[in-house]
Amino acid sequence: MSTRRRTFLGLTAAALAAPALVRAQGAAKVVVVGGGFGGATCARFLKRFAPALAVTLVERQKTYTACPFSNEVIAGLRPLERQQFGYDGLARSGVTVATTAATAVDPAARTVMLADGTRLAYDRLVVAPGIDFDWTALPGYDEKAAERLPHAWKAGAQTLLLRRQLEAMRDGGLVVIAVPAPPYRCPPAPYERASQIAWYLKNSKPRSKVLVLDAKDSFSQQPLFRRAWSDLYPDLIEWVPLSQGGNVTSVDPATLTLETDFDSHKADVANVIPPQKAGALARLAGVADRTGWCPVEPTAFESTLQPGIHVLGDAALAGAMPKAASSANAQGKACAAAIADRLAGRPPQAPRLVSGCYTLAAPDYGFSLVGVYRPDKGELREVPGAGGASPLDSDPVLRAQEARYAEGWFRATTGEIFG
Repeated sequence: MSTRRRTFLGLTAAALAAPALVRAQGAAKVVVVGGGFGGATCARFLKRFAPALAVTLVERQKTYTACPFSNEVIAGLRPLERQQFGYDGLARSGVTVATTAATAVDPAARTVMLADGTRLAYDRLVVAPGIDFDWTALPGYDEKAAERLPHAWKAGAQTLLLRRQLEAMRDGGLVVIAVPAPPYRCPPAPYERASQIAWYLKNSKPRSKVLVLDAKDSFSQQPLFRRAWSDLYPDLIEWVPLSQGGNVTSVDPATLTLETDFDSHKADVANVIPPQKAGALARLAGVADRTGWCPVEPTAFESTLQPGIHVLGDAALAGAMPKAASSANAQGKACAAAIADRLAGRPPQAPRLVSGCYTLAAPDYGFSLVGVYRPDKGELREVPGAGGASPLDSDPVLRAQEARYAEGWFRATTGEIFG
């Protein structure tokens, strides 16, 4: 095991040290809405840190479909079923699972209304609503257009649609990926997707090409991606940044044409990733501000707009911490510890949060970026020198090891949450 990996695991263990178990909350109730990496983690760890709590997880889907590794599904390297998880494990841990939607939140009365007519009272509410798309931000692109130009930014049916379109595309076709300006879910994911699609084309349709139209001039892990593209796909991927006309200004679903500031591009397959905002529940609960995202204080992830409501994962404005599954997982644990402390009458301890992002440019070519974050002046800031990225000049053996570590992280994390 590399020194970097040992350091990452050590930081993770230190950052997630449990608070003393709470055994005296009586009938204290916590409702968690949203069963992804943030919400499900929080529900699981609330019962671990405070066994006497009554914890209810509200999630309308019986099966959760994870986004990490869904780019491999698009490339034909992984069945969608390996991305899907149920909630029986959380129920066995003592969490009450309500398979229905939350339709309203009353912060004053501290209640959540469910679609089946149930009204849940809470002492603390945790919302992890994920993302919604801003369907008004890109002319020509709406929910109907997404059936022609899939976003595949919520794993599931859209993932499979993009996969089928690639399979049906002629050899020599052009795949265009439109990347929005930040913030959006998982900053490096569009470039991993370009890599995975290029791997598929290289092996199945080698006369084809991937064009990445980007609304910014730089991106997460850019040197590592550019090295991977040079090593693996020197003639397959073209990246057009904002300053060179990469910003997509409109789309025509009928002709699969994407217009930019300087040019137009007709695609054979178009993957349009639209601008994003916090999920609809954030607006119902009154925790989203004018940006569409949810400001939180960085110790317990409590909303700065609605006391008693905590916001986790992609929906939260969490300072320097990226919108990623590993971030949501770490936030869920920190939030659970803070709620357990508060309900026991103790002040929450300031957390140290670790977010580790693995990227697969090919099945045996991986790299990673680790960040460590702590509260500082009302927001989460990165701890200088505590994280780091994979070496730019790693040899193939290390790249293959990192690819295996990525799969190991996914198995361990989903097992911890859903197992």
